[in-house]
Amino acid sequence: MALVGLVAGLGGARPPAAQAQDLYFAQPYATRLHTNPAFAGLLDDYSLTLSYRNQFPTLAGTFQTSQLAADYRFADQRSAVGLLLNADRAGEIGYTRLEVSGIYAYHARLTEQLSLSGALQAGYGNQRISYGNLIFGDQLSDDGSVSGQSAERFDFKPVNYLTISPGLLVYNDNFWVGAAAHHVNQPDLGFATQTKLPLRLNFNGGVKHYFVQKTEKQVYREISLSPTGSYTRQGGSQRAEVGLYGTITPLTVGVVYRGVPLPGSLQPQQILTAVAGLSVGPLRLGYSYDMSLSQLSADLGGAHELSLSLRQFNALEAAWRRLKRRNYPSIPCPAF
Repeated sequence: MALVGLVAGLGGARPPAAQAQDLYFAQPYATRLHTNPAFAGLLDDYSLTLSYRNQFPTLAGTFQTSQLAADYRFADQRSAVGLLLNADRAGEIGYTRLEVSGIYAYHARLTEQLSLSGALQAGYGNQRISYGNLIFGDQLSDDGSVSGQSAERFDFKPVNYLTISPGLLVYNDNFWVGAAAHHVNQPDLGFATQTKLPLRLNFNGGVKHYFVQKTEKQVYREISLSPTGSYTRQGGSQRAEVGLYGTITPLTVGVVYRGVPLPGSLQPQQILTAVAGLSVGPLRLGYSYDMSLSQLSADLGGAHELSLSLRQFNALEAAWRRLKRRNYPSIPCPAF
């Protein structure tokens, strides 16, 4: 969610400057197109994912985000397309942001074992404020009742913007490492003053160790362990996290620690996230809960996140492509 500092705003002094920042998802591999557009087409022939995040649920005017993500890999496996639709809502003032993005990814084999995916994402967004929940002083009568329309000037007009984000991933059957630069054009999200959405740099990677990996009677079975890591920098803030995921099909569980101390950085907020995912045929259901290790954030209620995916992979077609030596490896990230 791009929080744009509407602090002094309505009916008060203008803030001299403001900064916006993107929403954080606790299931980065369920919402992988949001993490890095180069993930498009790397796991399935096609997929459709719905995600919902409710942050600080004990607050009035909680922070809520819904996301629809889809990707499709072309038959030649050299390219894929993706679609992202985000809807954010924050606070009692009714701040909303809608953003739709298209993705094109190109896949290439670097060596017999090593592959690469490069992608470009272009998005169009709109953000606005609803004044229906606001009450101003000139609307209050002597007995405290609310009547009439306010004489305040409502000049926070809707804002439209364009954002561009490239991404890159290198991977094989057992590891992946990637980088993405979101909002390289740093779009202006300001209502009345200039509010840049800073460049968001993300680096993530991990390895997967398989204890069991086999397919019997077209049923895939996996027992594996995957340590992961991620670093994100946007504006003046930075975040580092480490995670560990375990899979015993059809169940995936994980724990992620966010707030790894970084040199030259203030003490970060420390959060422990528990993740669980279940696969049932082509359906994937994921749930995560953020548990803050600081008292203030704990009082706000943490964060709940749900994801539901429909993923389709043609095993017979993949076997045929493998025989013809045309099959690209799937990225081994712990998606569900």
